[in-house]
Amino acid sequence: MNLDNCPRCGKLFARTFRDVCHNCYVELEKDYQRTADYLRENKGITIHELSEAVGVSVKQITRWIREGRISLYNAPNMSYPCEVCGILIREGTMCDSCRTRLTKEVKRVQESSRQPAQERIARNETYRISDRLRNR
Repeated sequence: MNLDNCPRCGKLFARTFRDVCHNCYVELEKDYQRTADYLRENKGITIHELSEAVGVSVKQITRWIREGRISLYNAPNMSYPCEVCGILIREGTMCDSCRTRLTKEVKRVQESSRQPAQERIARNETYRISDRLRNR
């Protein structure tokens, strides 16, 4: 049995397939239902207006959107913050500019790690397993 402290209330609980204790789970489900009902009635609302109206954090609403429990299809003004820069987006976890910057940085790091290896090969400074065995 896996015991853990609930991240919301701090109580000790037997962790199964939920990340929170039963009491917090029931409370979250009530919050979700209230949020979904309010969103159905007010389709043109933004995430911050929804958060203030129902008393649920933007972070929790964003989690429900990413889980697929809240659909943005019928909510044209609904969007959530990019995890990197905070600009409002409608899909994924990062905006296009942050994704592009991350991709460029990854390519730059890959290129810089390849260059020393290619330089060693060019200078014939590489070591092979046969070199180790020959010296024994």
